[in-house]
Amino acid sequence: MTIDHASRSARFGVGELATFVPGPRAAHDGQGGRWRMELGSHWHRELRAAANPADATLRHEVPVQGALAHRGWLFLLEGRLDQLHATPAGPLVREIKTTLARLPLEAAELRATHPAHFVQLGLYLLLHELAHPYAPGAPSGPAPAPAASPAANPPANPPPATCNQIGYKWPLPVGELVFVEAGTGLQQVVAFSETDRAATLAHLDLVADFLEERRAALARLRTLAWRPAFAAPRPGQETILTDLANALATGPDDSPSAPVVLAAPTGYGKTGVLLETAFAALRAGRADRVLYLTGKSTGQLHVLATLQKMLAAPGAPGDAPALSAWNLRPKREHCVNEIFHCTRERCRFLHDVPRRYREAGLARFHLFPADARDLPALRAAGLAAQVCPYEIARAALPACSVWLGDFNYLFAPANRGVFIDQPTWDPAATLLIIDEAHHLPSRVADAHSHTLTADEVHALLAELPDDTARPARRVLEQLWSLLAALPAADALDLDAEDDLLATLRATLATLEKHPADAASLSPPAAELLFRLPALLTFAADSALEKLLWCPRPAELRLTCLDAAPLIGEQLRAFAGVILATATPPPAEVFAAALGLSAPAPTLETLRPAPALITLAPAAPWRDHAYDVALDLRVDTTFRQRDRHLPTTAATLAALRTASAGPVAAFFPSYAYAEKVLARLDADEPGLRCVLQPRAADLAAQQAWIEEHLALADVLAFVLGGSFAEGIDHLGGLVSHALVVGPALPEVNALQRAREAALARHLPAPEAFRRAYLVPGLQKVNQALGRLVRAPGQSAKVLLHCRRFAEPAYASLLAPEYQFGRHVLDAADLAAWLAAPAPR
Repeated sequence: MTIDHASRSARFGVGELATFVPGPRAAHDGQGGRWRMELGSHWHRELRAAANPADATLRHEVPVQGALAHRGWLFLLEGRLDQLHATPAGPLVREIKTTLARLPLEAAELRATHPAHFVQLGLYLLLHELAHPYAPGAPSGPAPAPAASPAANPPANPPPATCNQIGYKWPLPVGELVFVEAGTGLQQVVAFSETDRAATLAHLDLVADFLEERRAALARLRTLAWRPAFAAPRPGQETILTDLANALATGPDDSPSAPVVLAAPTGYGKTGVLLETAFAALRAGRADRVLYLTGKSTGQLHVLATLQKMLAAPGAPGDAPALSAWNLRPKREHCVNEIFHCTRERCRFLHDVPRRYREAGLARFHLFPADARDLPALRAAGLAAQVCPYEIARAALPACSVWLGDFNYLFAPANRGVFIDQPTWDPAATLLIIDEAHHLPSRVADAHSHTLTADEVHALLAELPDDTARPARRVLEQLWSLLAALPAADALDLDAEDDLLATLRATLATLEKHPADAASLSPPAAELLFRLPALLTFAADSALEKLLWCPRPAELRLTCLDAAPLIGEQLRAFAGVILATATPPPAEVFAAALGLSAPAPTLETLRPAPALITLAPAAPWRDHAYDVALDLRVDTTFRQRDRHLPTTAATLAALRTASAGPVAAFFPSYAYAEKVLARLDADEPGLRCVLQPRAADLAAQQAWIEEHLALADVLAFVLGGSFAEGIDHLGGLVSHALVVGPALPEVNALQRAREAALARHLPAPEAFRRAYLVPGLQKVNQALGRLVRAPGQSAKVLLHCRRFAEPAYASLLAPEYQFGRHVLDAADLAAWLAAPAPR
């Protein structure tokens, strides 16, 4: 669906228009849906084969297109007629639909159960008559070029008839719906009636109402007003709004600008700046929607709170904001069923969703944006109406101008349909904002990676009945045998990969023809069935760098090594893209990881346009906020670190003595941290040292930090972990920090494969740099950036490894950490600790 509000036109496929509803659609199970599509194709082929090939009056799969004018809108449609039969009485249009119900049924029941089928036939009849105005004795069949509109090409001598809402004055062709019982092939023909014609026109009324509502919403955006995020610009923000607007401006040929990187430190106020830029784009008509993605739920909540504050109406409390925004949370958080199992048979909240939604008035969630629409409100409304709260949230999205969500809703195959299947989805009219964008390449690669074990296939087999699922059991047993025989390996050999792909294809082909009853399976078993198609798609995609390997026997990993082609394809589709980050990788590395290559030079400049436009505004309050020293006494490489454990432990003790409060220590791994803390406990038993827990949600993280800021002497974090990247509340509370080594990734099969993939198009030293040094030093930048978040804050930071002084490592540190005093012995350390921080 593509809408052009300026010309008041909308482009649809006929089937798409027939099934369009402004609220939630009826729930469908993925595997069953694929099976029904396969059944439909099968019976279409059977009926075509049964037809007389010598019958020149019968045509199959006939392309048709045209424009229907209705209530001031032009519906540009295209599709294929299943059958077009030239009869002596005129053209006969047939649509063929399969049903799982036992036929015959009353025609009224079929109309009530499958209203979209009759609407689809009605649209085809309108399109056919549009292309072929009534002329007695004229041959039937679609014209090569249909008329532009009824008003522009009326029939020469139309017979008398009453005008319908679309403006036709001639009779429609005859239409029939042929229902085919899926199990037996039994057919039931239902003739298209005046009632069906009225239902078709009523459906066009409904769609026209939706288009008018969306057009009115866009008109309101053009007068959007908001409160600035900051009463006065913070230091460094003076020109950033203008700079962003200029960077996003389109070129002379109206092509989108290159994606813009906003590289601003933690505490700069990026959220307010980004929202002001987004609101300005909506008001100016440079975008009709803003898609704001983050990698963490905390980021989404912060954006939503800032947005609501900026859009708060200046009038009475509770007045509606100028635009509507929606924060889409994960499906599991919405669930109110006894068990999280999304099949109609196992979840009563997926039964008859469109009717229940309509009768309960749940459209209020997008019609009245000032009302509560948080998760508790959605869950309460869903329980009361017996409607899945996630479906309520999805139904609200088309009416909202700002969508907030996780990276996965755009880049993960399992989740992206939630956004891209919305009827108003149009990336060419959308401004995309990605916060914490340095995480995007790894997150997208993870979303395309898969794990498959013999144990989970065996568990699925145990739940399949012997009598009704024999074909499925047979192919799944073959898959289990293949997986169970896999040894631990750094990479599968080519023969094993071929066997795997062949077995997966056979498994999927059989499951499409003989689907297992997902509703009777446990959630893990059903989830495995739904995962298998995506797994095969990824494994067969030759455009993606991947590694098929086995970390343990009978456990297969399909790891995406580089998702750059997928990311670049998505980013290029948007009207504008802003990538916000406090710790950007080197520009050439970031552009390559995002799949963005520099365009060819233009004739005007004879210079290549940049793949990325980088804005790095100043943050004067960070100047001299870090007092950095480089500890050259130790070597923290894996082979040498143990012999330096006493020095590392003593250094931590010295930092704690010099500090008025607890010390933050950042380590490359849990194992390394545990060794150092054990040595420190032995040497300095009076110090209270704690190591971050391995798994904790956001609330547990915050509680742990608050408790140990008050009680501990040393807080140990693992670089790259959730604590080290989310410790925003340490700013101003920790004055001394130790970074133990540059946190290079562990050398293993996966990292060797990544380096080898890079080395296929880069020199070996650069491949090593991108595979190991860049991600390692980025973790250091992320952790240290959160120690100074506001004017007046400062920190002494000791980079505890001689590698930090090497140019290859130092050049990847943020500028404020690259230079500092060299510590060669204990006396140098004491002198640095005793010296006041430069300001």
